[in-house]
Amino acid sequence: MHARVAAFENLDTSVVDDLLGRVRQNIDANRIPDAQGGLMLLDRVERKSLGITFFESEQKIRAAEPQFERMGDEIPEVQRGRRTSVQVYEVAFATGGEGARAARVSVLEGSPKSLDEGTRLAQDQILPQVRQLSGFKGVVSLVDRERGRTKLITLWESDEALHASEEQANQLRQRAAEGAASRIVGVERYEVALAELGQLAIR
Repeated sequence: MHARVAAFENLDTSVVDDLLGRVRQNIDANRIPDAQGGLMLLDRVERKSLGITFFESEQKIRAAEPQFERMGDEIPEVQRGRRTSVQVYEVAFATGGEGARAARVSVLEGSPKSLDEGTRLAQDQILPQVRQLSGFKGVVSLVDRERGRTKLITLWESDEALHASEEQANQLRQRAAEGAASRIVGVERYEVALAELGQLAIR
């Protein structure tokens, strides 16, 4: 499984509800038929968003690009924001997501050779502890093997639950980074505007 991650900035937050309505219409109309699910993460304060769409393979992502471009042309840039990047990640593991309203996105970088070891550590030692935290709703781990980058997305039932878990999350993130000989290069927090994960469950 792979994920297409599109980043946007300079959103017009006054028309976010209209934007979400358009995105939902595209989902309901099955505009991207090979998509296996998706997440839309929104930061209203910083006026930025992440659109994450899951596919069976990189080939299917490439095949879907023309349709993404057409959909983008249909939504004014002033509404959707300026697209700053599109990246493709391998989905290392993913589970849950139903009922999520907030997300924490942690980015770690290190040697590409350490990615598998870091993923095993996260699954075997870190994730079981995260699951015990109040309000936890799911997790998605994305890896870029060429750059040695991991994007770990934890999902929470509310903004309050996300913030209440900060101290434990900081400790567990540091353990994960040390265990994989990686460094933490970013931590961001988002509202979960849309979560259409369906049957997505990769362990």
